[in-house]
Amino acid sequence: MDLDLLSAAALTGPALLGALALLALVDSTSFGTLLIPTWLLLAPGRLRPGRILAYLATVAGFYLLVGVVLLTVAAAALPQLAAITTTPVFLWGQLVVGAGLLVGSFFIGGKRKRSGPGRFSRWRERAVTDVSGDEGGLLPLMGLAIAAAAVEVASMLPYLIGIGLLSTSDFDAGARLLVLAGYCLVMVLPALVLLVLRIVAARAIERPLERFGAWMERSAADLTGWIVGIIGFLLARESVVALGLFGGTVGY
Repeated sequence: MDLDLLSAAALTGPALLGALALLALVDSTSFGTLLIPTWLLLAPGRLRPGRILAYLATVAGFYLLVGVVLLTVAAAALPQLAAITTTPVFLWGQLVVGAGLLVGSFFIGGKRKRSGPGRFSRWRERAVTDVSGDEGGLLPLMGLAIAAAAVEVASMLPYLIGIGLLSTSDFDAGARLLVLAGYCLVMVLPALVLLVLRIVAARAIERPLERFGAWMERSAADLTGWIVGIIGFLLARESVVALGLFGGTVGY
């Protein structure tokens, strides 16, 4: 791989920030960053903005911590990784992984839909209980946030690509941390917007919010499938071009 997919060589300044913002917005539609907050907003009883803010802050903080760790590892290993990713062995392995992701994306969601709402129902019940219950303070809700983020972090491909872009950028360590914090903020921004709308226009937003939550629950798996498929295609395409499988030569 030329590191085109995970490199900021061709993206600088506003272009890089725009790409990262777009990736963050994709991540903002995930189960933990938008669907659970929507359930929290629809919990019966009095709305508790402080608890929802605590949940979103915990999710953003978790991803910020993970991002700092990944950036630190990338900074230490980037020269070695850059050499490895140009080898035929790595390129063929990347082609297999990309093709596997592309094929596997067609099977994401279907079985989940046929099997009923089991896992989603359990998460919804836990979310509503944690936001509306009086016992246990904020700890159960923060635990829910960490659990949801931990379950999803390995599959958050846009986030991992964003870390790759940031790790190869010209930004210094302080700027990278600041941009990463902004990325995590954008990830929870749609949920924050829904919270504000829920506060200022409770009656007007309740029914649309219910429909949106139902649509998100039905579409979460399909959205994941599309993301996995697109990433798989890009990885496979990059390997095919670098290996010169359809014409051209590759210099090593």
